[in-house]
Amino acid sequence: MAAASTGLLLTFLASCATPPVVPPTKQAPVRKIDTGLDRMERLALTVNRCWFKSRDPAFTGYSLAPELSSFSGRPRFLLVPKNRPEERPLLVVEGRSGSAEVDTYGPLLQSPLRARLEGDLARWSAGSGDCSA
Repeated sequence: MAAASTGLLLTFLASCATPPVVPPTKQAPVRKIDTGLDRMERLALTVNRCWFKSRDPAFTGYSLAPELSSFSGRPRFLLVPKNRPEERPLLVVEGRSGSAEVDTYGPLLQSPLRARLEGDLARWSAGSGDCSA
């Protein structure tokens, strides 16, 4: 009987013991790959809001054609002639993977709109959301 009581007592004491504390392991932070997509999405939304939805007269002859889903790591959007999106783009605004730089090219940069285009895009690329300078 003493052996059974001792066994019962040991089982009871073992159930009261606190489990060992395992120190948390440090995990390396998950790094998100910078494809430039988030930056170009924000830029395209600002362009759409400030140039097109606001009905800015300087942009009435154009429409926005986003091409943000790019496997090349260069998401972009285009300004194309309004109602003729199949025609050659008049302005290409292209982001780069891992870079905050935005490349622009196209015939509109040889027009009187050049200073406006470059100023707006530079301001918005830097993080401003204001439509006017």
